[in-house]
Amino acid sequence: MSLFFPTNDNRLKTVWDGMQTAFESERIETANLDARLLLQHVLHIDHAALILQMDRVLTEDEISQLLPLIERRLKREPISRIFGKTEFWSLPFLVNEQTLDPRPDTETLIAAALKMVATKKDTALRILDLGTGTGCILLSLLSELENATGVGVDLNPGAIELAQLNAATLGLENRSSFFVSNWFSHVNEPFDLIVSNPPYIPSKDLSHLDKDVIDYDPILALDGGGSGLAPFEHILDNVSDYISPRAWLLFECGAGQDEAIIRLIEQSPFAKKISKWDVFPDLAGIIRVIGVEMGYFV
Repeated sequence: MSLFFPTNDNRLKTVWDGMQTAFESERIETANLDARLLLQHVLHIDHAALILQMDRVLTEDEISQLLPLIERRLKREPISRIFGKTEFWSLPFLVNEQTLDPRPDTETLIAAALKMVATKKDTALRILDLGTGTGCILLSLLSELENATGVGVDLNPGAIELAQLNAATLGLENRSSFFVSNWFSHVNEPFDLIVSNPPYIPSKDLSHLDKDVIDYDPILALDGGGSGLAPFEHILDNVSDYISPRAWLLFECGAGQDEAIIRLIEQSPFAKKISKWDVFPDLAGIIRVIGVEMGYFV
């Protein structure tokens, strides 16, 4: 018998309870959910079926499949990385060690962008996603804006390969392209909508991040320099050369960074072109996205 299920009781409920207890002992806040997801994965059943089969006895083969997954989660490897996939904006995305794990907070960026471009949602917008990672931001926007096309860039070639695969999986490869670029270094056209979830963790704070993050997300996608603002400063210093006469720019930012980023925007070369801007909180009420509109639409 396993350390997690020390009795001979292999009923689903007993196993589930044992997993939850083990996860809670490691201070995993989503202990019950993670146990459920791992069970569903191994047993190939959905949540409803799981609830209806609480007296089901797991086979030795099922237990042997489950144990290494439990060990990985106890080492704080995120569920999405264990499965190699996650859901974002109700769409399936592949993830790997080359990319940031898409998080629900980033869905705020999608909702904000859709709100800001609402009057032009049926036009042939060109979208640029800076630091695209899995491609989840660009591809989610393209799934909503049926006439839009877009480009995703990232410094990491592994991320670009994964984003291309995600585009193909979602049937969006004909409306998107992905290539390696250090921010704007290989970008050579203007865009109507520029979005970015750049690295924004101050370097000194990296060691304080949860093990789920610091041990599994690439540092390149986390480290925002001394103040956490270096990527924003670079983008704002250069973006004027890559915007259409009338365009939107939206950033995801860290908790408490909004005022500093707004000051950077006010001091940017395109500040006089801004006709409108807004801030958008996440579900916890924390300002997560800053958006500006440059010029006006007729």
